[in-house]
Amino acid sequence: MEKEIDLGRFEELILPHLHAAHNLARWLLRSSADAEDLVQESSLRAWRGFATFRGSDGRGWLLAIVRNTCFTWLRKNRRQELADEFDENIHSAEPDAPDPERRLFEGLDTRRVQDAVEELPVEFREAIVLRELEGLSYKEIGDIAGVPIGTVMSRLARARKRLQITLTAPARKEA
Repeated sequence: MEKEIDLGRFEELILPHLHAAHNLARWLLRSSADAEDLVQESSLRAWRGFATFRGSDGRGWLLAIVRNTCFTWLRKNRRQELADEFDENIHSAEPDAPDPERRLFEGLDTRRVQDAVEELPVEFREAIVLRELEGLSYKEIGDIAGVPIGTVMSRLARARKRLQITLTAPARKEA
C-alpha cells in the first residue's frame, strides 16, 4: 500500500529551496536550460520519494537529489567533465597575490569570477557553490555529496587555490 503524501508539508519543506536547487544544478551543468530540466526531474523524484522523508532539512535532502540527478546526467552526457586531472602547477603553485575574496572586493569583473568557477572540475564547483553561494556547513555538504568532511575540506581548499591562481593571473585580452 502506497503511503499518502502530505502536500502542505512538501510545499513547506521542499518548495522554498527550488532556487538553491536550480543554482546548484546550473553551476554543476554550466547550462540554465539543462539545470531547469534536471531540477524539474529532481522535484518529481523528491515528490515521489517524499513519503519516506523523515527529516526536517528539506534543503539538504532536495540538494542531494539534485546533485545525484546532475551527476547521473553528466555521466551519461558529458563523461569527460567528471575526470579531474591532476596538474602539478595548479596544485603546487604559491602565488604572491591576494586571496580571491579580496580581489572580488577590489572590483574584479563578475563575469571573470563566473568563468573561473565554471572552469573548475565539477566536484570543486559543487563544493564552492554549496559553501560560498548556498552557505551550507561542511557537514551538510558532506551529507549531500556523500563524502567525508575531510574530502569536503580538501575539495574546497583545492577549488579556492585554483580560483586564486585563475583570478590573480593577468586578464587575457580578447583580440
